[in-house]
Amino acid sequence: MAPSRQLSDQLHAKAQSEDWAYQRVALVIQYVGTHFHGWQRQARERTVQGEIEQAIAAVLGHPVTLHGAGRTDTGVHAAAQVAHFDAPVYIPAHRWRSILNARLPEDVLVRASTAVADGWHAQFSACWRRYRYTLYTDPIPNLFVNPFAWHYYYEDLDEGAIQAALASLVGHHDLAAFQRAGSKRAHSWVELQEATCYRRHPFLMVEMQAAGFLYGMVRLVVGLLMQVGRSLLSVEEFIHLWQTQQRNRVKYAAPAKGLCLLRVGYDPPPFAPQVWFDTQPQFHLASPPAALALS
Repeated sequence: MAPSRQLSDQLHAKAQSEDWAYQRVALVIQYVGTHFHGWQRQARERTVQGEIEQAIAAVLGHPVTLHGAGRTDTGVHAAAQVAHFDAPVYIPAHRWRSILNARLPEDVLVRASTAVADGWHAQFSACWRRYRYTLYTDPIPNLFVNPFAWHYYYEDLDEGAIQAALASLVGHHDLAAFQRAGSKRAHSWVELQEATCYRRHPFLMVEMQAAGFLYGMVRLVVGLLMQVGRSLLSVEEFIHLWQTQQRNRVKYAAPAKGLCLLRVGYDPPPFAPQVWFDTQPQFHLASPPAALALS
């Protein structure tokens, strides 16, 4: 048995036999969303919250609720999701990383664990969330890229137009045009702090940062931006569409696999920057040598 699993089993036995004071533990979590039915626990579906809660319960011997900073949809990835739960103080907070990783499947990983104040909350203490959407624009498919990017090669994209359209969303706006049906949010106002489009050839990235996002917002925005990039919709039409809340004209959402919850911001952050700040590697495909390109 692995040392971390042995420690986990010992702590389980200890938790069963003694009463202890509790502390709040925060986690930085990565997951590949391909085979998850989103973050939020569901009775008959495999979810990230459900997997981690099962691992914690296996150690403590009783159910535990894990509170996440945000709820990612089916198929969406996370580079630095943040969550918290309450655990006995006799288990050092920093040990939870290895304890949980010994029990978690290969597509979810705890990068760090630390103690936080009792009143700290992964969702309500967050200042912002940042998402990155990745498009792969080379016409030649790539198996290693496919799980993490939308293969969008149909036509050249006007990055300048995409950026101009994105810039119009920055600020405090009612973005009802980019909210999927079924949202339980009381309103559709969003304070978008940053929005940018940039290229790492042949990859095109769209990043958006806000205190909170509407249900399905980023994928709907990216889906409409592709029409702008292909000159099927002008920047002015894009702006008029969302300002007049024409939800019926936002018909296509970008595929979930290109979207990643990049990071969550706190003031002050409970984790070191290298743990959470920019942990989704960006693809880079080098151009072939000239001799090969001509062959």
